[in-house]
Amino acid sequence: MKVPTRDTKPNQLIVFDILRDSECAECLHELRKGDFLFLENGHPLCLSCADLDHLVYLPSGDAALTRRARKHSAIAAVVVRFSRSRGHYERQGVLIEEAALEEAEKECVADAEKRRTRREQDKLRCAEQDRDFTALMSEAILKLFPGCPSGEARAIAAHTAARGSGRVGRTSAGRALEAEALTAAVIAAIRHKYTDYDRLLMEGYSRMDARHIIRDAVDRVVQRWRCPDRGSA
Repeated sequence: MKVPTRDTKPNQLIVFDILRDSECAECLHELRKGDFLFLENGHPLCLSCADLDHLVYLPSGDAALTRRARKHSAIAAVVVRFSRSRGHYERQGVLIEEAALEEAEKECVADAEKRRTRREQDKLRCAEQDRDFTALMSEAILKLFPGCPSGEARAIAAHTAARGSGRVGRTSAGRALEAEALTAAVIAAIRHKYTDYDRLLMEGYSRMDARHIIRDAVDRVVQRWRCPDRGSA
């Protein structure tokens, strides 16, 4: 049985890190919560009966080690666990041959310094790209809102363009510096900093009700920032 997950590919062997007790359909061995279980035609099997007990478990976390171990292993199985909060299976690690893991560990030790240097270089390059992008976004915001204090524009750009944040500045529209996306970022900043929006949320107001209450306050700041005269908010 193949269970769809966001982290597995078709035809991969899948082993389940179970959340409740079960029993092997062949040897009747009791499987406890946290044990590994393999499904064959809908029947639960322990790793021994599934002929997978010769494999060792490698938890997720080290992408290079996992990639290399899987390359050296003639057989591998993805370990997944069901997340009740998210409602889907999530990858926990892999089962691979012990010799493959040992070979992968040797390779990782051999080039650890090289990979560390590459990560640092990538980090510096990303930071430089982010600074350049933030500066461009700040300039674009000031063109749309010439009355916005320059420091405020930089702060809004840095916040909305933060890498990995999922905010509007990282969307395709935001990266293209489209006016609608930048306006949404500015309004969001005004909403949190210059109105009672956050307080209203803490008092139990719904998001839409809170936005309705503070709409006039937001509009006043927006109109002031759209003026050529750069007054303070």
